[in-house]
Amino acid sequence: MAFKNKHKSKNGTSKPTHTLRRKVYGDDEVEFETLGVAWEREDGGLYIKLYGTQIIEGVFYAFPNKE
Repeated sequence: MAFKNKHKSKNGTSKPTHTLRRKVYGDDEVEFETLGVAWEREDGGLYIKLYGTQIIEGVFYAFPNKE
């Protein structure tokens, strides 16, 4: 899913630095559902962009993207 973003991350690019995912438990396996993306900010925080309209119960993970 692509979207326009004017946010610049800590490294000066507009590419997300993290992918946001949550665990989804199936019959015999655990998978991850992608919820959105995030950019690491200069102050150490994250700027988060979720896909669609979601109700998130529980936790989700921010996995660093490989460069």
